[in-house]
Amino acid sequence: MSDHLPTLASLGRLRRDAPKTIAGFRRWRSIIDTDGAVPAKVKRLFVACAATVKGYGELAARELAAAQAAGLTEAEAGAAIAILASVRGEGASLRFHALFREIYSGAADPDWPDDDMIVEEGAAEANFLQYFGTMPPSLAKLLEVKPLGADAYYLMREGTLSGTALGPIYAELLLVTVLVADYSSWASVHMKGARTAGASEEAVAEAVICAVPTAGLSAWVIGATAMDA
Repeated sequence: MSDHLPTLASLGRLRRDAPKTIAGFRRWRSIIDTDGAVPAKVKRLFVACAATVKGYGELAARELAAAQAAGLTEAEAGAAIAILASVRGEGASLRFHALFREIYSGAADPDWPDDDMIVEEGAAEANFLQYFGTMPPSLAKLLEVKPLGADAYYLMREGTLSGTALGPIYAELLLVTVLVADYSSWASVHMKGARTAGASEEAVAEAVICAVPTAGLSAWVIGATAMDA
């Protein structure tokens, strides 16, 4: 494990002054750090991504190093670079990429052609309807006023959820963790996506719990509310 940051339970002051806090936090961590509905190595990746977005670099490094030690592959970890680009933008993606290169030090950036893609007319609209069931007003507006932006949204959404080494279930659940860590109600959309892909309610709950190390107890309150939305 990385030595960038000590664990909360290692702080003698908290063990003395707030033993119940430590006891409670240990229970949250036991859910994250053991295999359950989601493997522990994947949950560690979820925590690392949420920590990256929140700016907690040392925590992110500790968690990604632990995920690697638990067997998370380079391809699985690298998938988060694209996922974070979609859910939290270029800055979060590049920050995670730098961390990824640090932890997976043998990973080389491939010399890959920079080819564009053609989006057939109507493909973005059909994709939105297939995924969401009905057209979200935000995407209807994008289709109306800037169709090129709708194509961009479609491509990045597909790049996040289809064909990554994490697979659609864990990609959706990673989005759940990051969104819950930011207290976003949009997490409910990706909870639905995870369920559609085959995730259990226990798996969704574990993804929510992965936001607790970066967002505290409020993460569960927000996440549980989104689960019932």
